[in-house]
Amino acid sequence: MDFATSADPAVQRQLDRLAALSVPQGRLGLGTIRALLERLGNPHLRLPPVFHVAGTNGKGSTCAFLRATLEADGKRVHATTSPHLVRYNERIRVAGRLIEDARLAELLAEVLDAGEELAPSFFEVTIAAAFVEFAGVPADACVIEVGLGGRFDATNVIEDPAICGIAALGIDHERFLLAPEEGVPSEPLARIAFEKAGIVKPGRPVVALSYPEGAFLEVERAAMAAGAPLAVKGRDWDGSAELAGLHYRDRHGELALPAPTLPGPHQIENAALAIAMLRHQDVVSVSREAMAEGIRATRWPARLQRLAPSRLTGNREVWLDGGHNPSAGAMLGAHFAGQRLHLIVGMLEAKDPKALTDPLGDNLASLTVVPVPGHDYHPAEIFGPDAQSAPDVPAALAALPDNGLPVLIAGSLYLAGTVLQLAGELPD
Repeated sequence: MDFATSADPAVQRQLDRLAALSVPQGRLGLGTIRALLERLGNPHLRLPPVFHVAGTNGKGSTCAFLRATLEADGKRVHATTSPHLVRYNERIRVAGRLIEDARLAELLAEVLDAGEELAPSFFEVTIAAAFVEFAGVPADACVIEVGLGGRFDATNVIEDPAICGIAALGIDHERFLLAPEEGVPSEPLARIAFEKAGIVKPGRPVVALSYPEGAFLEVERAAMAAGAPLAVKGRDWDGSAELAGLHYRDRHGELALPAPTLPGPHQIENAALAIAMLRHQDVVSVSREAMAEGIRATRWPARLQRLAPSRLTGNREVWLDGGHNPSAGAMLGAHFAGQRLHLIVGMLEAKDPKALTDPLGDNLASLTVVPVPGHDYHPAEIFGPDAQSAPDVPAALAALPDNGLPVLIAGSLYLAGTVLQLAGELPD
C-alpha cells in the first residue's frame, strides 16, 4: 500500500479514504479502471499527446528527461509518476506545477465518490484523478509513467499515444509480474518484457533499449502484432557517453548533447531513450536546443541524489537512492566501483536483501540497517553478521566514524522520502 499524508485537512480526508481501498485478491485486468473512467466522462480519451513509458528501472528518469526537454521547448506538460516521495501531490503535475491542495481535495473526492461501488485500488483512483485533471487543463503534452508492469497497469487505458517507450528491464515485483499464467513466456526476463510491452498500441511508434534475446523477441512480437513501428537501441538509434557529453544518432542524423546533470552512467541511456522517443514521433516538435537544455535541466530526487549539507548530513558526503532491486544494485555498484563507503539500508520485507549488498559488498566499510517507516522491513540479521542496526537514519549517521568516507542511504523509495523530509529537500 502506498501510504500518504497531508498537512491540509481537506486533502487528508480524501487520502484517508484512499488508504482504506484494497484490491480484491487475484484481480487482474483493466475492467475497473475503464468503468471508473466511464463514470467520469472518459477523460483518458481527451488527453494532450501522450508519451507513455514502461520499464523496470529508469522509466521515472526517462519521464523526467522528457518533461524537462518538452518544457525547455516552451511546452506546457502534464505528468503523472509514482510513487510519491514526500507529498501525494508529486503524482499529479499539471502544466508544469504540482497540483494544489485545494484542487487535489476536490478531485479525489470526485473520483472516490464516482467509484464507490467499483472497489478501485489506490493507484486506479490516482490515475483516474490525474486523467480528469489533464483532460480539463490545456497542455501540449502528457508524460505518463507506468506504475507496475504495463499490460494490466491502470495507465494502459491510453489508446492513442504519441509514442511508447520501454526502459531497462530487470526482475522486480515477482509476485505480480511472474505470477503463473497460461500462454505467457516462462523465462523470467522474457515474461517481464511481455508485461512491459503490453503498452504497445496499434500503429503507434515504440522505442526500446537493447535486451537479451528472449526479452527482445517479446517486445518485437508485441510491436509486430500491433503494427507498431519499433525503434531499438543499437539497431535504429544509439546514444553513448563521449567527451563528457552524450553522442546521439539515428536515421535523422547525429546530435552532440551535454552529459546529464543526473549522476550515474545509466543516466546517459535514460536521456538517450527520452531523446529517441522525441525523435521517433511526429506529433510534438522539439528543437535540438531544447533537447540540450532539457538534459542539463533534468532533476529527479532520490535517484543517486547527493544531499546538500544540513542538520541531518552535517558536512558529510551523503548520497540518497531509492533503488531496491538487482538492476539498481548493479547501477550503484558501477557508480561506486573501487570506492569505500558506508551503506545505510532500509528495505521492504518483500525485496531481496542481497540486491544491493552483493554488488556493493567489496566496497562497504560498514552496513547499518534501519526501519522503513510504516512498512514491514528486513531486520539487520538478514543482512549478515556484520550488519549493525539503528532506530532511524539520523541515529545511523551519528554512529558512523568521521573518516571522510561517503555515505549511501538506499533500499526503498519510502525510506528516501523520509530522508528528504529530514534533509529539508522537498520535491517541487
